[in-house]
This record gives sequence, structure tokens and C-alpha cells, in this order.
Amino acid sequence: MYVKIMSASVLGVEGRFIEVEVNICSGLPQVSVVGLPDSAVRESVERVRAAIQNAGMKFPMDRITINLAPADLRKEGSAFDLAIAVGILCASGQVDSSLLEDTLFIGELALNGTVRNVPGVLPMTELARGAGIQRIIVPRSAVAEASLLPGIEVFGISSLAEWINGFIDDVPNEDALKSPIPGFSDKRLRALMRSAKQDADAIRENEIDLADVIGQEKGKRALLIAASGMHNLMFIGPPGTGKTMLCRRLPTLMPSLDDNEALAVTKIFSVCGKLGSDQSGLIRKRPFRAPHHTISAAGLIGGGSVPKPGEVTLAHHGILFLDEMPEFSRVCLEALRQPLEDREVTIGRARGVCRYPARFMLAASMNPCPCGYYGGSVDDRPCTCTPTAIARYRSRMSGPLADRIDLQVELPRQAVRQPTETGMTSGQARELVMEAANRQKSRYAKHGIQWNSQLQGPLLKKYTRLSSDAEMLLQQVYEQLGLSFRAHDRILKMSRTIADLAGKESIRLEDVAEAISYRSLDQMME
Repeated sequence: MYVKIMSASVLGVEGRFIEVEVNICSGLPQVSVVGLPDSAVRESVERVRAAIQNAGMKFPMDRITINLAPADLRKEGSAFDLAIAVGILCASGQVDSSLLEDTLFIGELALNGTVRNVPGVLPMTELARGAGIQRIIVPRSAVAEASLLPGIEVFGISSLAEWINGFIDDVPNEDALKSPIPGFSDKRLRALMRSAKQDADAIRENEIDLADVIGQEKGKRALLIAASGMHNLMFIGPPGTGKTMLCRRLPTLMPSLDDNEALAVTKIFSVCGKLGSDQSGLIRKRPFRAPHHTISAAGLIGGGSVPKPGEVTLAHHGILFLDEMPEFSRVCLEALRQPLEDREVTIGRARGVCRYPARFMLAASMNPCPCGYYGGSVDDRPCTCTPTAIARYRSRMSGPLADRIDLQVELPRQAVRQPTETGMTSGQARELVMEAANRQKSRYAKHGIQWNSQLQGPLLKKYTRLSSDAEMLLQQVYEQLGLSFRAHDRILKMSRTIADLAGKESIRLEDVAEAISYRSLDQMME
């Protein structure tokens, strides 16, 4: 007897339908799994056999062929276990397959029949909803994640026996299968999504604050500009000047994720298995990823024999923070050039190409030299580095990579600490950022972009027109510093953001002058 059961997998960060075809015929007892399965899929036969027997059902002693279609797509992971078990039960006549139309099965089976969670439930659910599938059967621990998307029935089961007891009759026993977790109706989900931003703001009250940083007003101003336009940022200065403190407070300045951004980020965390079982809503807080400098290129960018997302993808719509950037390997740093420009990562392998989104803000810090005190004005901490050592240290970050960093800000060491000094709080700064972000969102509503940093081509010319004196200043600096066309355009984008922060529609001379002042690395290389 032949039966087809619907399941799904993840390709990149998007769901992909997999048809589990089961055929049982007379012959020597044997189970064959075809359709480019990996080791985890081939081993599912033994898990399914034990799970069916421990659920009180009979595993057929016939010739069983299991095909995972499409056959030219490599199948990975254990998400097909539940679908394979259901297919065998239906093909052997123990369960009526007519009850399973428009149903998707996702889950890994333990030997005792327990259904375990698998990564990527959210993108698979989104795929099923978009294709018009009526219901999806998932592990009970994944019900909260699958229910983040309204418009599809989600049933959670804790074991194969529980599913059998619910569907063995002519009519599915929904009371037995539906998750006992209350509050996941469409109405409740819409209310949850509306209140998500207030929840994110409430969480912010317990976070670190920009007011914790004493002094460094230029650094705070650069932080404000970076957050307002999603511009890449680097702080350069001796140890203890507040470079890391400023960067770690960057998320507290930025607006919460909108619905589309939140869904994209939540899908990525779901695919990577980093979405907690207690997640009660879409992720609304912008990601902040701070990998250690010993990370490999595959860990940072993504890759491996079986491609997986890297830190740049986990930082999608958020911040990737590289502390002491020159300490990262040259291979890692140079690999950042392509995602910084294209806003996505393309990983090619013999069996196919995976594309991962990587629209992130790069925040970085570095010392001016290996000892950290080159160029300082404090007499008791002189620099001990030779010119050769300084040149070698700075050469770890190539010119093309530095060219992609919009704000390159030098932070001086502060000689006197003033503990009573109070500055702008994160809440006050966030209000300014929100105003600038709303101006950009309204301005670019018809163009499919949201931030000034995304301007390019005709849109850049249209929205960054300069007055004659501002154009002359930029041209002089361009010739004196030997700027690239990329650096020229990034100065225009920063000028647009500075004008938005000031509430001005036209870009002024002082806006361009301030944007130029943030190109410290270009001035160092002059």
C-alpha cells in the first residue's frame, strides 16, 4: 500500500516541503530510505521502529520503501521521524490516511515514542500557512513557537501514542491533541503583537543605560548618528576610554523591530535552535551579537560542510560587535566585506547554494597600537611600540574594510573622572533616534528601504542634494584625503542622517562638515 505524508525541512532560513512517500509490499523484511538522506535520516528507521512498538502498534514485517521527495534535495536532520512513523502506520492499514489530508508533521522520535523538538519550526509553519495547509502537528514543546503565526491550526503532541489515541477514531480528537497552553487564538495573537513593543520597552528599564558612560560626548553623538541611520561604527582609542561601554549601549538607543523584521529575526533564531521554549511572541529586541576574536570564518560568516548561519546572520536587523577588531583573524575580517556590501551571505557547496540574510550594523573598537597608548597626551603612559609594530597592527584591518565603516571616531583618554556628571539617558537618545527613523520611514515608504544607509544609485542623488558651499567642501576633502567613491557616498548618507536628527529636510554645510569629521581612519592614512 502506498501513502504520502507531508513534512518539511529548512533550506537556508526558509521552509521547504518534503513529501514522505511510504510503500509497503510483500517481500523480505527490509526498510530502504531513498531521496538523498543524510546519516540522521537513515538512522531514523531504528528510532521509528522502536517508537511504533513502544506506542503499542505493530511495525510491519514486509518490504518498506521510504522516499523523501524531491529526490534531488539533500535531506538532513531528524524532523522527518514523525512523518515517517505516521506514513508506516497508514500504509500498513493501522491508521486511516484519509484523516490526514492538509496536515503537516514535524518532529523527532525517541525510542520510547516521545516526540522531541527540532530547529526551524517557525519557518516550516510559515511555509505551511502560505501553501494553505490547514493544520500542523508539532512536538508539544514547539507549540508556542508554531503558534506565533495565526491562520493555521497547531496541534502539539508529547508522544506518538498520544497522536494515535487522538486520531485512531474516525474523527480527530482535537481536545486530546490541542496544546493545553491557553491564549493562542488569532485575536490573542494580534493583541500580543500589538503589545510587544510595550513589553520590549518595559524590559529596557532593567538594562544598561547610556548615562552610565561619563564624558565622551563625541562618542555618544556618533552612537546617536549610527543608531539613527544604521551606519557602521568604529571607536579608536586607548584602553579604558569607554569604547566597549558605548558599543554595548547601542541596542538601548534603537527602536524595536517592526512586524516584518521581528518575523525574519525570529525565523533565524528558530533555524539555529536558539529560540527558547518559553518564547511567547516574536522577538522584538534587536539582536546584539558579540563573538570572541578566536571565532572561525565559518562561525562568523556561516558555512561548514552542512551550511549553517553565522554570527552575521544572527545579527540580522541588529548589531554585530567586534571588540578589539584587529585581534580577529585576517580571514574573518576580509570575509566581512561581501555581507557588508550585499547585505546577505551566499554559501556555495557542491549540492547547492544557500543564501542567508545579513542586514546588520557593524560596531567595532580598536586600540591605536598594540600597547594602546600611541598618540596619547598623558605623560605617565607613553607608547612603547615601534613604528613597525604600529604599522603591522593597523594593517590587520585592510583599507577596503575600513572604507566600509561610516563613522570612525577617536576617543581620547579622560584624565579626570567626574562621578557627579550626568548626560543623556538611553531613553532620551532613543526618542531622538525614533524621530529620525520615522522621517526616513516616511520618506522611503515607496522605495522599499527604511534607513539612510540603504540609499544608493538614483535614490542617493535624489535625497542627498547639497548646497553649492557644502558640495565644494566635500569636493575639497575628497581630493585632499584621496577618498574613494564609496567613502564619498557614505559621507553623503551620514549627512542625510545628521540632518534628520536636526529635523531638517535639506542637508546643511555643518551637516557635511560633521560627517567628514568622523572619517578618522581616512585622515590617519593621509
